[in-house]
Amino acid sequence: MSGTLNKVMLIGNLGDEVKMHYFDDKNCVGRFPIATSESYTSKQTNERITNTEWHNIVVRNKAAEICEKYLSKGDKIYIEGRIKTRKWTDDKGMERYSTEIQCDDFTFLTPKNDQQPSQVKKTNTPNATPQPKGSTSSNAEPEADDLPF
Repeated sequence: MSGTLNKVMLIGNLGDEVKMHYFDDKNCVGRFPIATSESYTSKQTNERITNTEWHNIVVRNKAAEICEKYLSKGDKIYIEGRIKTRKWTDDKGMERYSTEIQCDDFTFLTPKNDQQPSQVKKTNTPNATPQPKGSTSSNAEPEADDLPF
């Protein structure tokens, strides 16, 4: 083992819609911010204090297309990935840095059955909630062929 680990697990709410960028060779990148919050009671003032941290999420290719299709501002999502810092030079010649979470896996946590019928995207199974790869659904029944025993 190398002795190092770069792993991030976040549960938060989308702060904006997924912004897509498409490349010539049909690859794409989706970017969106999520907010995580922690609350505590101040011992000095006895008031409730909430701190919110913003995270820039980057998803690629098919995962980005799934996020664009099914996520909207305010939705809750679980993100698993790694921290990546990018460096670039802006228009004024200044070096700039951006810290992002490169998403490896995700699970939608906002139930989509609360949406209006016109907002629900059509899937192969009637009345199915869209699920990304690696996500679980409590109302999904596995097919007999997929059982491990």
